[in-house]
Amino acid sequence: MTELIPTRNGRKTLRFTHLYLENWRNFLRVDVDLQQRVFLVGPNASGKSNFLDVFRFLHDIVSVGGGFQEAVRRRRGVPSLRSLSARRFPDIVMRVQMEGREQGQTWEYELSFTQDTEQQRPAIKKERIVKQGKEVLTRPDDDDRKDSERLTQTYLEQVNVNREFREVAEFFSSIRYLHIVPQLVRDPDRSVGRKEDPFGGDFLEQIASTPGKTQGARLRQIQGALRVAVPQLIKVELRRDDKKGTPHLYGKYENWRPRGRWQTEDQFSDGTLRLMGLLWAALDGSGPLLLEEPELSLHSEVVRFLPQMFARIQRRFGRQILLSTHSLDLLRDEGIGLDEALLLRPSTEGTEVQPASKRAEVKELLEGGMSLADAVVPHTRPEKAEQLTLFADLHG
Repeated sequence: MTELIPTRNGRKTLRFTHLYLENWRNFLRVDVDLQQRVFLVGPNASGKSNFLDVFRFLHDIVSVGGGFQEAVRRRRGVPSLRSLSARRFPDIVMRVQMEGREQGQTWEYELSFTQDTEQQRPAIKKERIVKQGKEVLTRPDDDDRKDSERLTQTYLEQVNVNREFREVAEFFSSIRYLHIVPQLVRDPDRSVGRKEDPFGGDFLEQIASTPGKTQGARLRQIQGALRVAVPQLIKVELRRDDKKGTPHLYGKYENWRPRGRWQTEDQFSDGTLRLMGLLWAALDGSGPLLLEEPELSLHSEVVRFLPQMFARIQRRFGRQILLSTHSLDLLRDEGIGLDEALLLRPSTEGTEVQPASKRAEVKELLEGGMSLADAVVPHTRPEKAEQLTLFADLHG
């Protein structure tokens, strides 16, 4: 694919270096390092989306219109978040470590919570922040003990008290999750009541609201990259219609007509819309980018170059990318390190998460000449998947 050139100045930002979880959804316990690129690999229902949702949750805590209570409510309460494998210690615990580009710039944020037994509300059991090895916040404090109502909010989300660690709040706010649903992009009423919709409901409105010079530069870059995947697409523009002011994408396709033919987004393929969303997200923002199966609807020849594109984004923008995938084509990229691939394996005690570098059998297969994809995917394949072929015989 053509190389994406940055349209913004590089910005010093943090990145996640470690994640610790207890009793979060599929996971009884997770304790794993995170690289600049993270590839989550596992069978269906193993928890890949729930792993990414940890970072979405942190974003929601500090986002406008969000906060701790709202973040839990959006996920249908503490009982829905608590792992079914949780036993003696039912508190949900998350702890993330972060570092910046400058040496010695480190942060740690820890939050544990449960459900208040009296009012059935989420209640904070512990909030702790460490900067460069020095503890700058620990809760509950004396005031919290005198007034338990204070434990319904994190200090991180409160502007009047988070000055000393606002850098962490701003970093969490910069996290972006994207999983474009093409049908939402095509819906003429898509943007009504939506803002920063991770599924693309307001995707075109986000483009339209971007300042003209930046918008034009990004669309030109995306246009160049799209020529590789969709060679007949020679131009991309965004215009608002005259009646409602609704934004629409226009693509000019080469054909037998001397001037080509224009089409709007409702005529774009799913793959074209998803790739456009992926490329726009890569250029928009500087915080961690969370992607669900970016290979969906894309040709295998495009998919196999995605890791290289992500590597360029990381090098140029310093941006961390965490993604889930089932794609053999994507994982066949020789530049993916063993410590970048996290394997998710369901068990009776919740899903286990390990980097491929910790799996001896994977390392042996790689030393024997296998690709990362061929070494990793068999260890995440559902058992007895072949029995699906018997479906027609099971109708009773």
